[in-house]
Amino acid sequence: MRHEPLGQFEVPRGTSAASSVDVTIVMPCLNETQCLPHCIANAQQALERIADQYGLTGEILIADNGSTDGSQELAVHLGARVVNVPERGYGAALIGGSKAAYGKYIMMGDADGSYDFTDGVAMIGELERGAGLCMGNRFAGGIVPGAMPPLHRYLGNPVLSAIARWLHGSPVRDFHCGLRAYTREAFERIGARSPGMEFASEMVINASRAGLAVREVPITLHRDLRERAPHLRSFRDGWRHLRHIIAHAPDTMYLLPGLTLLATGILGLAILAEGPVRIAGQYFGIHFVALSSMATLIGLAAILLGSMAKVAIAIYQPTYRGRIVSWLKRGRPLEWLVGSGGILATFGLAADLLLAFKWIFVGGAMELSIHLSFAITTAVVAGVMMVLSGFVLKLLLDTLDHYPAR
Repeated sequence: MRHEPLGQFEVPRGTSAASSVDVTIVMPCLNETQCLPHCIANAQQALERIADQYGLTGEILIADNGSTDGSQELAVHLGARVVNVPERGYGAALIGGSKAAYGKYIMMGDADGSYDFTDGVAMIGELERGAGLCMGNRFAGGIVPGAMPPLHRYLGNPVLSAIARWLHGSPVRDFHCGLRAYTREAFERIGARSPGMEFASEMVINASRAGLAVREVPITLHRDLRERAPHLRSFRDGWRHLRHIIAHAPDTMYLLPGLTLLATGILGLAILAEGPVRIAGQYFGIHFVALSSMATLIGLAAILLGSMAKVAIAIYQPTYRGRIVSWLKRGRPLEWLVGSGGILATFGLAADLLLAFKWIFVGGAMELSIHLSFAITTAVVAGVMMVLSGFVLKLLLDTLDHYPAR
């Protein structure tokens, strides 16, 4: 991502002012002249407390996202530094601002007055004690009446946070709090790239995946100072969070269910291939063969897609690749999948032809071998899926070679 400077708004990197900064408070900004005076004054109070408690110096950085109301000039007048981030979006602004920050510690918060930056002083303390990312927890600290819509407070945020904790094993209770702090090194390891609101989820997911120490401190959410509608769109941005949370959890969403379904399906086909059986007095016939076939194919598809998702995530975020991706890179998945899948499909087609010739030339009721036909057809489809998936997986692994792990 390229960030173009705004001339008089940007201090050159490497100056004495830049080298003396320990903490940068970053605010994304899009037409916030109404709120900036309060937010910058509040951020200055936070920096004063940080200086008193930890002896750290700081700066205020406004990551402007294309304001047309004079926000840039106002911010400079109020003592902040401004950088222009041409790519639109909440995440894009914060990524650009974090890259332009001079401090070794970065605190981010919205420029709408909803967060008290002095609550972030404790976050800097957690970073001093070894945390890589420190999140604010609005539900533990308090939500001022009217500060959060009921839909967000009682459904959206709790549900999305619970799903994210379950899928990603993160300890964070408030995944989408906009007040948080992180070290520069942690930001680089997190490698967040989402330009939209889902950036908030991506940061926490990637921090957990990268093995960073993630902590929370209670904060208070206040009513924002805007007279216009917020940039957040509940259902659009909620869906963007949810799809990111799910797409980046291949172990839980793909691989584990896939292994379970595949093993169950194969066992069912093996038991029922020769015909109906009775187990504990219960009759298992053709419907259970169909269920076993479905479980086998869905399970195999989930495993193949989950493996591809793991590689795709490693391409997207090369900080951490995990054992499965490392194993795939060391092995020869294309040859293994094409070889075993080709054999499976070939033998399945041959067996299907033999059954067909038996019905044509020898005679007999076709219903007697319908269970076996289901099992054979499942093997053929599974083999073809393996062959085709092998080539896609190889393509992804070749792409991964151009993105070295950090």
